[in-house]
Order: sequence, then structure tokens, then C-alpha cells
Amino acid sequence: MQRYPRDFTGHGATPPAANWPGGARVAISLVLNYEEGGENSVLHGDAASEAFLSDIAGAAPWPGLRHWNMESIYDYGARAGFWRLHRLFTERALPVTIYGVASALARAPEQVAAMTAAGWDMASHGLKWVDHRDMPEDEERRQIAEAVRLHTEVVGSPPTGWYTGRCSVNTVRLTSELGLPWISDTYDDDLPYWAESGDRDQLIIPYTLEANDMRFATAPGWVTGQDFGQYLIDSFDTLHAEGGRMFSIGLHCRLIGRPGKIAGLVRFLDHVAARGGAWFATRSQIAAHWAAHHPHRRRERPSQMTRDRFVERFGGVFEHSPWIADRAWNLELGPAHDSATGVHNALCRMFRSASAEERMGVLRAHPDLAGKLALARRLTPESTHEQASAGLDALTDDERASFQQLNASYVAKHGFPFIIAVRDNTKASILAAFSARIANDTATEFTTACKQVERIAELRLQDMLR
Repeated sequence: MQRYPRDFTGHGATPPAANWPGGARVAISLVLNYEEGGENSVLHGDAASEAFLSDIAGAAPWPGLRHWNMESIYDYGARAGFWRLHRLFTERALPVTIYGVASALARAPEQVAAMTAAGWDMASHGLKWVDHRDMPEDEERRQIAEAVRLHTEVVGSPPTGWYTGRCSVNTVRLTSELGLPWISDTYDDDLPYWAESGDRDQLIIPYTLEANDMRFATAPGWVTGQDFGQYLIDSFDTLHAEGGRMFSIGLHCRLIGRPGKIAGLVRFLDHVAARGGAWFATRSQIAAHWAAHHPHRRRERPSQMTRDRFVERFGGVFEHSPWIADRAWNLELGPAHDSATGVHNALCRMFRSASAEERMGVLRAHPDLAGKLALARRLTPESTHEQASAGLDALTDDERASFQQLNASYVAKHGFPFIIAVRDNTKASILAAFSARIANDTATEFTTACKQVERIAELRLQDMLR
């Protein structure tokens, strides 16, 4: 058995209606990452200085040394950039979510007081602003727990949500254990969604690395505030036209807090105010709205079924051919196969890759249309329903005679029953197709019949997995 954990489907082609408050077309989440004082530094017990997300071009860690210039740039974010942003947001009464590195918050009592006085959403950004990529699982769990403890001690209340950022493959699972209302360590959607983590239903509110001022410090990235502002405007206008979307904007005190950079953010805010249709909300407000309007409902997932259950559930989709489901269970199934389309794809792959003799066996397992098995009420429930949907259970004597004659002639010529997805047809169109297809050569009819078998399976699965 192979199981593939990544989910390429998500909300799919028809996302749920967000129903944002006030009929807003876009929910805008302003996120301010507070990291100053939580970055890598020998002062903090780290092996080297910070080298990530600053205005120092080509910065590299200095092993065992303090990097005075790097520290100074981070200090700017706390000393000047934060307050510039605080004035902007409070003057406009805009809600903000803080991603607070716990050790940074502990070194910033004035800023924390201003955040809490403004009523901002205080989420955790981990214990330190360091890379969790190679962190052993036990150590990461310890640091997560310590981040919660320290955050609660410094802020006066536990974190409202979580975003690590420089995370490991274990981070989302480990932070789900905290029982927080939301986690944001993904970048995979324009709307919140639920993830099942053991017995817990965890709400995920995806974040962004593209509508993010970090690109002032990366290549390719923003050069001027106008670059950033125009990108935000274009993103908002696109989401506004689509409607029912969420727009996360990532900000950092030491980056967007600079005068020339913040000007682009101001232009964006002015544009949104003029355009309308936005709901500025904290991530906790978005989480509460989503949980109320789109609560999670657990369901049986094909990719998580045992072999016996999978065959029991889907073994009859291809008429009297459970071996197809048995083989499909061995495929690399994952979240993409937890739908009618996904299961259909897996089953069809096994049908298509089977030998000609095996596929012929599937064709011959199908009953004649309006034939003797139907009269004797010996069809499978699926076939009974399908034939009844086209009125084949209520034929006149003449119509039944026509079907029986066509059935006999077709089988005599091709060696398998006439197969058609009756639910796509009427009694008249079935008879017309019957009369036309009987003249085809057997190779053509074999191909056509196999396609019809796949279509019948698709319709059955749509009934089973709504």
C-alpha cells in the first residue's frame, strides 16, 4: 500500500461560499510579524548571527560573532518601524494579527503594551526566529511548549493561533496538538480549510509569501514601495472580481516600516477604501467566522480504508468485478482520491491496464438490456436502478421483443452484451444506438463498450460519494 499525503484538490472547482460579514467580497488579513530580538544571535545563545530577511545584500551568518549591522537593522524594526505601522493601523482602526516570536515579545514590553491596547490578535510565531527544518521532533515539541508558556507569561493570555514560518515537516502536526483555533503554516489556498490531525479537526488559515514585504529582502523582489503597493492592489482587484476569497498580507517591522516602503502599503489601503467590498479582519475573526459557517464534517475517506473495506465499498462499481477495486487499493492513493472523481480514476486505471481477456470478462459480466435477468429480477441493485431510469422496466411487448432481438444479434456478432450508460439516454436513444452500433466491427465495439463501462462506473460513484 502506498499513500500520498499531499492534497492537490482542496476546495476544488467550486469553493464554498465564504459569506463574509456585510456581503464583503474579500476578507483582508493584515499580519505583522514581530521578530526583532528573536532572530539568530550569539547574544541569544545561537551559534551565529542572523542572515535572513534584512536589507543587507548577500548577508551570511557570522559563526561565533555578533553582526552589529544586522542587529542594528532588526533594532530599527522595533525602535521605528513598529511605531510607524502602529500609527498607520490605529489611525485607520484596522485590525491586525501579530505573529509574535515569544522571545522577541519578552524583550519588547512597550510594543506588547501597544499591541494589546490596540486589541490586536496575538498569535505565536514560535519561541525563536530560527529554522526548524533539521530540529529533532522532541526538541521542536519542547520549543513549541516553551513558546506558549513564554507568550502567555509576557502577553497575559495564550496565543490565539500559530505560525512558525521556518517550519519542519512535523510543525503543523505538533502545533495541532496545542488545540489552538487556527494554524497558518501553509500557503496552499485562498480560503481556510480543515485538516484532520488524529482526533482533532484543525482549522488551517493559509498564509502568504508572495503578498509579503519579505520580497524587499529577496530576489526577485520589490524595489520600491510602489512595486509592493501595486502588487497588493492587483491581487485585491482580482480577488474582488472573483468574490468570496481571503487575502493575507505579510508585513515585518524592519522592512515595510521604512518610509519609502510603507508608502506603497498606504496607497493600497487608500485603494481598498475607495473600492469597497473588503472586510478587514484578524485571523481569529476569520477563524471564528469559518468555524461557524463551515464546520468540519468527518467522512469515510477512500484513501484511508483498509483493503477489505475498499473492496466492499467499491468492488461492485465495475459489474461483478471486485478484482478492479482490489488492485486499485494498491495504488498511490491520497486526498485526491477521496472523491468520486478520484476513486473513478483509480478504478479505471486498473481496468485499462488489465489484459484484454480480463476486460472482456468485465463486459460479459454486464446483463443484457431488458433481458432475461431483468425479467427474473436478478440484476444487481445498481443495474436495476439504471435500467429503470430509462424506462426499461416498463417496456411494451413490442419494445421488449425488439430489445431481445437486438441483444441476441449483438452478442452473436461481438461476443459480449450491448453496453451503454442508460442514465445518459432515453429509451428511444438507446434503441437508436443499439441499431447503429450493432453494425460496427468488434474491435470498435470493444473500445466503445469499455468507455461505456467507465461511464457507468463514474455515475455509480457519483451516487456513492456525493
